[in-house]
Amino acid sequence: MDPTALKSRIAEAIVDFDMDHIEELTREALRAGIPAHDLVLDGLSMGMTIVGERYASREYFLPELVMCAETMKLAMAVLEPHLASETGPKSAGKVLIGTVAGDLHDIGKNIVASMLQGAGFEVHDLGVDVPTASFIRHIRDTKPDIVGLSALLLTTREAMADVIRALHEAGIRQEVKVIVGGCPITPDFAEAIGADGFAADALEAVQVAKALLA
Repeated sequence: MDPTALKSRIAEAIVDFDMDHIEELTREALRAGIPAHDLVLDGLSMGMTIVGERYASREYFLPELVMCAETMKLAMAVLEPHLASETGPKSAGKVLIGTVAGDLHDIGKNIVASMLQGAGFEVHDLGVDVPTASFIRHIRDTKPDIVGLSALLLTTREAMADVIRALHEAGIRQEVKVIVGGCPITPDFAEAIGADGFAADALEAVQVAKALLA
């Protein structure tokens, strides 16, 4: 199969959440000599773009997004060792993402992380229930362009404000852009706590991230 067809097959596997075949398709593409970075940008990214369009048109909903994200993770696990050794195109930007302290929900965050990866961002996922001090430490260590803060519970959204205050206190607020999102988060809340952006869903998160770094 030629490289263009292989990349299209990988994109289709993401859209169809074909978890049974995505890993072998990815390995076949690598054996065919296609650089891992090209597979991310022209295969996975293409697929996630279609997924985003279907979500925006209400053809796909949260369950489909979850399955597409899980399919992409399988492909990324195959590609990551190769990505580390390649000199590929410049990353769209570096994102540090996590669910704030006290909140153990990660489905939305995981989808956002996958969509950002598919769009060419380098993503560092801190997981769930991330203490404010851990955000600050990892920001200093990884020097991201963007910090993504997620919360699903109304009672934990104030932890987002804690992170932004801590960024100011640490003297590094101007070094990063902060995007917030999750069920209880609104544009007004994001503005009130001094965030740089708000995203209602994973598709918007990618759009906001690109806009902030444009």
